[in-house]
Amino acid sequence: MSDSPSQPHDRFVSHLTRNTVALILAGGRGSRLKQMTDWRAKPAVPFGGKFRIIDFPLSNCVNSGIRKIGVLTQYKSDSLIRHLQQGWSFLRGEFGEFVDLLPAQQRINETSWYQGTADAIYQNIDILRSIAPEYILVLAGDHIYKMDYGQMLADHVEKNADLTVGCIEVSLEDATAFGVIGIDEDRRVNAFVEKPENPPVMPGRTNTALASMGIYVFKTEFLFDQLVKDANNPDSSRDFGKDIIPSVIDDHLVNAYPFLDLQSGQQSYWRDVGTLDAYWSANMELIGINPDLNLYDNTWPIWTYQAQTPPAKFVFNDDDRRGEAVDSMVSGGCVISGSKVTHSLLFSNVRVNSYSHIKDSVILPSVNIGRHCRITKTIVEKGCQIPEGTIIGEDKVEDSKRFEVSAGGVVLVTATMLGQGRFRERK
Repeated sequence: MSDSPSQPHDRFVSHLTRNTVALILAGGRGSRLKQMTDWRAKPAVPFGGKFRIIDFPLSNCVNSGIRKIGVLTQYKSDSLIRHLQQGWSFLRGEFGEFVDLLPAQQRINETSWYQGTADAIYQNIDILRSIAPEYILVLAGDHIYKMDYGQMLADHVEKNADLTVGCIEVSLEDATAFGVIGIDEDRRVNAFVEKPENPPVMPGRTNTALASMGIYVFKTEFLFDQLVKDANNPDSSRDFGKDIIPSVIDDHLVNAYPFLDLQSGQQSYWRDVGTLDAYWSANMELIGINPDLNLYDNTWPIWTYQAQTPPAKFVFNDDDRRGEAVDSMVSGGCVISGSKVTHSLLFSNVRVNSYSHIKDSVILPSVNIGRHCRITKTIVEKGCQIPEGTIIGEDKVEDSKRFEVSAGGVVLVTATMLGQGRFRERK
């Protein structure tokens, strides 16, 4: 891509980020994750052994110097709200810093909740006016990535854009699942199409398209004008991708910002973990020797809340009963008792009892796996009690009778599927 963004001066970025409010859209269910979102919104889904999905955009904000953050919630937000209260209350209001919850509360229309992504922000326009930021950064709350938003803000200002859209490069085949951006040689957006059958190709490419990341930078007053105009349009679906962006392309400067590594020029890590297969794969990637997403990077930490737990423990060392984990990530509070864990990711407080083997699996918190179990290529939901002798992931036909099996062969197990009722502890 020509005219790629340059790296701005740090002080320039800090000035921009101090005058920016970030709004994280976290109200969606994420139905493609099936039963994982029966009782929680997608941004609250656990990820990576100790995090929630929403921790990634929140950490990006804090690490970028953006410390005025609103989180817009709606669908089954109990566990999401609790996580934010427990893990994200460290910002100091005395310094104008905050992570505020903006739940659907019928502020504009007393008969309706949030009707779409644009309406969610429109319904909080009075709050935003009172803060009076220079720029508004709109983020999706359900993607996994590390990004310095300051770089994008600086590019937005340098281009004097009314709107800047963060985007990633995808194959034409994958582009049919995204909002796809058409651009000219100067990165000016000239088309925006939701999930097109024939995606526009990037300039100078033959098989690559630009897909929207659901990240937008607006000049504040420009955003307010567009939201009011959209709210007065009875034919609008109140959505940024379907309504706001297509309506401003012709008459305003809309800029595309490619999410690239500034040193290599290659596509940076970004994952939509919206399906069981994508969620499983993204967690499995973390186990690799040099994963694309580095959770051990002290220069860009991912912040979260996690209850205090003891260290993981591995017990018994007999030939047929040895507690061990190989090519795996094991979180605090886990006990691997005379069993084997291979190429798997265990969240906190998981117990794997003797003579069991866990392979290629993601085990969420507070799971107890009985003796003589074999669990392969499986996501085990929080709080499940796996009975002794259970075998999962070896027979797709049998698994399909009791559990959810994805197109890629990943098995999802929940407490309800096991006849244990909905998990009654905190989600």
